[in-house]
Amino acid sequence: MLEQSVVITSTKNPVARQFRKLHQAKERRRQAMFLLEGTHLLQEACAVGYGLVQVAMTEAWCLNHGGLLTQLEPLAGDIRLVTPDVLDSMCTTVSPDGVAAIAKRRDFSPPDRPISLGVALERLQDPGNLGTVIRTAAAAACDRLWLTTDSVDVDHPKVLRATAGQWFRLPTEALPSFETLGSLDVQLVATTPTASLDYWDLDLRPPTIFLMGNEGAGLSEPIMDLATHRVKISLAAGVESLNVAISTAILLYEAQRQRHGS
Repeated sequence: MLEQSVVITSTKNPVARQFRKLHQAKERRRQAMFLLEGTHLLQEACAVGYGLVQVAMTEAWCLNHGGLLTQLEPLAGDIRLVTPDVLDSMCTTVSPDGVAAIAKRRDFSPPDRPISLGVALERLQDPGNLGTVIRTAAAAACDRLWLTTDSVDVDHPKVLRATAGQWFRLPTEALPSFETLGSLDVQLVATTPTASLDYWDLDLRPPTIFLMGNEGAGLSEPIMDLATHRVKISLAAGVESLNVAISTAILLYEAQRQRHGS
């Protein structure tokens, strides 16, 4: 429950320090917790009933979001009022909108149902790219997303913001390698400019996982060797490559176009 009379006014308060610790990837991994910053992400957490360890908010935010506060109370173990400057120190965003939370990392077991459509990302490093891929994959009705453990953290604050809340709706799993994907009853599709087949000429109606590579280096040879099919995304003369998030979107929506017959 929120105690309206107690307001944290010092950036040295243990609550504020705990939030700041989670700015660091090593602390997020060590504690198995992460940050949610901003009203929209908290709305999405409430929409799926995602449990929260701790919530911090300003008095002004409380006055403007009474309905959301009511939804947060049964989900949060601890809710604290803080001054705006303390909240600023607790968040990674430049101008926090008045609320932030700590949540436990989620762990997903191997798929318990057949995969129809999925994405596997190798060594993706840019949090904005990963967040956009997650958002797009959720919109394209993907069943699951995998990424290698040497990728950017899936719960990096910038990743979470870039997903626009869709992070909560797409099961995501980090793997040391993608060899286990070869045991799934799916076709594994990789893109490469040297492929002879255009992506729209491959039948994407069967269960499919798209293998997508690092922003600069693309897919490694071992991952490329896992692919059952290789396709290319044709580009105009003088254009070297597409952003990985754009490439993923093109492939996912081609799969949906084929499956829905449009």
